[in-house]
Amino acid sequence: MRTTPSTVLCIASVVLSVAVSAAGQPPAAATAPQPPLIRENATVKLTDHVWAIPDFNVGLVPNVGIIVGSRATLVIDPGLGRRNGETVLREVAKVSKNNELFVATTHSHAEHTTGIDAFPAAAKYVNSTVQEADFAQGGTQQIQNFAGRSPTTAELLKGATGRKADVTFDRDYLLDLGGVRVRFLVVGPTHTRGDTAFFVEGDGVLFAGDVVMNNSFVAANQNSSMKAWLAAFDAFDAMKPRTIVPSHGPVGEGAILAVNRGFMQEVQTRTRELKAQGRTIDETATAVQAEIAAKHPEWGRANGLAGAARAAYAEAP
Repeated sequence: MRTTPSTVLCIASVVLSVAVSAAGQPPAAATAPQPPLIRENATVKLTDHVWAIPDFNVGLVPNVGIIVGSRATLVIDPGLGRRNGETVLREVAKVSKNNELFVATTHSHAEHTTGIDAFPAAAKYVNSTVQEADFAQGGTQQIQNFAGRSPTTAELLKGATGRKADVTFDRDYLLDLGGVRVRFLVVGPTHTRGDTAFFVEGDGVLFAGDVVMNNSFVAANQNSSMKAWLAAFDAFDAMKPRTIVPSHGPVGEGAILAVNRGFMQEVQTRTRELKAQGRTIDETATAVQAEIAAKHPEWGRANGLAGAARAAYAEAP
């Protein structure tokens, strides 16, 4: 039976309620942070061909995608380190009996890439040339940085190396899994230079990486481009997604795309106003973050607004 939009909304609500519950816990050290482990037996069905393992609002855990065709299966973002990758593979086996396996990543950060170390050599890693370059240039250092965060992350990343792609592409790639086609599209520089989205044609599901968030601001930074971010929204709009799975946080309807566009355009407009008044980039970033974050005090990643403002400032006339 095909999963209905109302079912997807229910799934998103459950995941969101977990996030809200976590946010409502007492601050400070009253509650120890959860280890960055992908949860077993938590896979949810979004459509006839698409499943997701929710992150449950746990830091350094991505929303994992599983897309199943008649011939092959694609996994998106296999998690942080071998142990998480092994969990993902066990979850894949519950929803797919295909022998042919592909894996892809939304961007090069360690919690999205290093779980691939658990995947068999026969699994084909499909990745963009720019994301390959990102990992080649900074992947080892980033693994070391992540490993230094806690004894748990150190253990999860022990011996982690990541993996070179078996198939590379420049900006756009189409993967046929057998009756199910997945379009890969590089949209960076946004959160990273190599941000890649995945659209499951027919099912209307978009895995948007860190480019679209639900009830959260986006994590823009000094390497981001506001023009690229808004162009990514245009590209996603053209796909007409019914369901959007961000890298982190709750699954949402396609309508969250308009919400993201709205606050990023507001960042751009306000930044241009302040620049025209002679405000410095630092003054502008501080003001924009404070003003727009105040409108959504419950949203996370507010510091990303400063990064977005800096990107808009650099591109403003």
